[in-house]
Amino acid sequence: MVAQAVLDKLESLPVQPGCYIFRDDKGATLYIGKAKSLRSRVRSYFQEGSSDTRAFLPLLRRTVADLETVVVGTEKEAAILENRLIKEAKPRFNVKLRDDKEFLSLRLDLRDRWPRLDVMRKPQPDGARYFGPYPSATSARRTLHLINKHFQLRTCTDAEMAGRDRPCLQYQIKRCPAPCVYEVDREAYLGQARSVGLFLEGRHDELSGELEVRMRDASRAMRFEEAATYRDQLRAVRDVQEGQRIVGDRDVDQDVIGMHREGDLVELAMMYVRRGRVTDTATFSLRGVEVDDDEVIAGMLRQYYDELLEEAGGAESTLLPDEVVVPVMPEGADGVAEWLSERKGRAVRIVSPQRGDRRKLLELATENAAHAFREKKRASDDVASRLAQLQEKLRLPRLPRRIECIDISHLGGQDTVGAIVALRDALPDKKRYRTFHVQTVQGGDDYGAMREVLLRRFKRAIGVRPPIALGPPLPGLPGVARPAPEALLEPEPPSAADTTSEELEVDDTPDPPAVGEEAPGGEEAAGRAMEGVVLAPLDDTDTWSLPDLLVVDGGRGQLNVARQAARA
Repeated sequence: MVAQAVLDKLESLPVQPGCYIFRDDKGATLYIGKAKSLRSRVRSYFQEGSSDTRAFLPLLRRTVADLETVVVGTEKEAAILENRLIKEAKPRFNVKLRDDKEFLSLRLDLRDRWPRLDVMRKPQPDGARYFGPYPSATSARRTLHLINKHFQLRTCTDAEMAGRDRPCLQYQIKRCPAPCVYEVDREAYLGQARSVGLFLEGRHDELSGELEVRMRDASRAMRFEEAATYRDQLRAVRDVQEGQRIVGDRDVDQDVIGMHREGDLVELAMMYVRRGRVTDTATFSLRGVEVDDDEVIAGMLRQYYDELLEEAGGAESTLLPDEVVVPVMPEGADGVAEWLSERKGRAVRIVSPQRGDRRKLLELATENAAHAFREKKRASDDVASRLAQLQEKLRLPRLPRRIECIDISHLGGQDTVGAIVALRDALPDKKRYRTFHVQTVQGGDDYGAMREVLLRRFKRAIGVRPPIALGPPLPGLPGVARPAPEALLEPEPPSAADTTSEELEVDDTPDPPAVGEEAPGGEEAAGRAMEGVVLAPLDDTDTWSLPDLLVVDGGRGQLNVARQAARA
């Protein structure tokens, strides 16, 4: 049954382009969309016999209590507004591109006296040249390493270079000519820097021709060591060429999006094609997807390019492609293309090919997505198996999917710091890494520091909470605390007025079983008693609060402190 307030607003919807917002009876945002015509698009959600088969629509119709519309002038403005609204509201039913990738670029400024290549997280409008984006720090630094090895540009900062009075190790291993202390031919150095620019632009054939001429000239002049350097550079360029498959038009930079779907699990592969060669591929995983393929692609375009442009810092013309190839054409694609074209400074097209070379590119990207899906599923199944065996070995009441480890460090009793590292499904969860500068203890009091850090960690997670009652202990494991079954309630966010309690107990059995090498996941703890483990499992609905397993580095004293902090 659709709320009457919504039905009343359907009668007076505008025909202009804009964005629409569905809210529930508490004012929470359920879904945000854009439309060329708000009237026809929004009404389609509530028409009898609608051909729209998205799985979330029946629930949306039952829960929507209010409807808002925002009219704009063009589809491009609607796309920009939709990006901003979704980023701010994080609606329940919109596609969320969950990934930890950061867009990296390589910076080269040929105006410097001695140019260097830098890895940048956010390009600046400083007139330098930026190359990328690189989907991971690994791929960016692999390229940087290759260039440093063969093209011998300096790696030091300007401040480091100005303060040197003798060459560094890079000079000793023949990866830098040391312009900081030696007389170096600046024109030859700038020639190397220009070669790096050609390499990063993907103009490999042009660069290979130049290097071949330089090598022959140096050989004729009997500068054999210099000729050998050019030979090695030429080999490196050709090796890269051989590793990059030629797939398309050399005059068009393309981002090709492939998609593989099994039920509500979706894997997306973004294949970067620069000057006709596949230079890199990034993959993105989506779970619980209840929308059609075209809306998945719309969400991918919106979130991916919004994040890319947010970090572009004036380098949009080099980071954005000339063409985006998608498996299905999403609604509002023209507005997105207009938005990207404006940011790039020239036309960007979004195409969904049915035949030809672009279709072959799309099929290649789809193969990459399917392969990534299978690999991730295999890895996920392996992790689940290892965690299950760790759960059995430690006699835990649930899979330890979220693990946090805490340690205290100080310098001679001063500057005490507590550090927490986090794992989720056996992989580092760096967004949850934390450091705490201890404020209430001095003089190397590790116990006091541990207590402060844990109290701050617990209160930061679920807010101020009532005293914790005792639940039954876990058998055979000292230092293991767990909630009583009746206490496993869904917690509210820290800002909520009402908070929940958990019931923890610590078992002080003196002789715990060790985690031996035969237990998957326990190799690093082989032969060690698990006296520093605090367990605090929560409902599956809680994804942000306490971990399933908290490992405290230390002995019995730290364990007692952890127990007291859990009860505080």
